[in-house]
Amino acid sequence: MKLNRMYSFLNTDLKVIEKELQETIKSEHPLLKEASLHTLQAGGKRLRPVFVLLGGKFGDYELQVIQNAAVALELIHMATLVHDDVIDDADLRRGQPTIKAKWDNRIAMYTGDYIFARSLELITNIENPLAHKILSHTIVEVSIGEIEQIKEKYDFNQHLKTYLRRIKRKTAILIAASCQLGAVSTNAPREIHEKLYLFGYYVGMSFQIIDDILDFTSTEKELGKPAGGDLLQGNITLPVIFALRDSVLREQIERVHEDIDHEELNTIISAIKESDGIEKSIQYSEWYLQKALKVIEDLPSNTAKNALINIAKYIGKRKF
Repeated sequence: MKLNRMYSFLNTDLKVIEKELQETIKSEHPLLKEASLHTLQAGGKRLRPVFVLLGGKFGDYELQVIQNAAVALELIHMATLVHDDVIDDADLRRGQPTIKAKWDNRIAMYTGDYIFARSLELITNIENPLAHKILSHTIVEVSIGEIEQIKEKYDFNQHLKTYLRRIKRKTAILIAASCQLGAVSTNAPREIHEKLYLFGYYVGMSFQIIDDILDFTSTEKELGKPAGGDLLQGNITLPVIFALRDSVLREQIERVHEDIDHEELNTIISAIKESDGIEKSIQYSEWYLQKALKVIEDLPSNTAKNALINIAKYIGKRKF
C-alpha cells in the first residue's frame, strides 16, 4: 500500500494545510518570498502535518485550531533542512538545487531563520500553554542537534550513544512533538498525548536509521542527491559506526575527507554496503519500530490509530 493511502481520510484537511503553508511563508521581500517558496515547492511527504492531524483525532478535532500546529511543525522541519544544506554544503535536495546552491549561504540562513520565525507566530494561535512549552523545547533541541552535527563532522571515534542522541535531536524529537502537539491542540488527555510523544520518538529514530542506511544502499536517482553523501560530508551514521569496528575498513573510512577522489569514495561505500553494518543498523531500526508499535497498543482504537500503525510499519520497511 502506498504511504498516502494510509491516511487518505485526511486528504481534504491536508489540502488546507498545503494552502496555509504557502500563505504563511509569503513575504513582502521578493527574494525572501522566492527562496521560501522554492523550499516549499521542492515537495516532501508532509509527514509531520500528517502526524499532527492524526494525533488530533484523539481529542476534540477542529481543523481551524490544529492547522496552526500542523503548519508550524512543517515549517520547523523546512527551516532545519535549509540550515542543514548550508552546514553540509549540499547542492541538491530531492533532486532540486538547494537555496544555498541557487543563491548563497547568507540567503539560505536568513530564509531558514524567517521560516522558523513564522512557525513561532503560528503557535501563538493555540491557547494551551503546554503547546508553547513543547514547541520551544523542540526548537532548542533541534538547534543543539545542528550544532552537534557540525562539531562531530569526521569524528570517526564517536560513540554509538553520540549518534543516537544526534538523530533524536535531528529527526525523532520533531516527529514526537508532531504527534503530541496534535493531541495537545485538541485537548486530548495527558496519558494519551504522552504516549503519542513516545510513539513519535520511536518512529522517528527508526525513520532516521533507515534514511542513513538508504544513503548507502539507494541510487542517486532514488535519493535525489549523491549516494554516500552523508559520509562525504563527514556525518558518521550508524552503518559507518558498525563498519569502523572492522580494522581494515576503519583504515579505509578514516581516509574520507571532503575532497576525496570520487572513485576512492565509491570503493569505500561499496565496502560499507558489503559489511555487516547494514544488517546491524536494520536490527536497530526494527527494535525502535517494535517499541513504537508496543506503546501505541494502549491508545483508544480508531481510524487514526490504525493509520499510525500502518505508517510506522511502512517507515520501518522501506526499500534497502
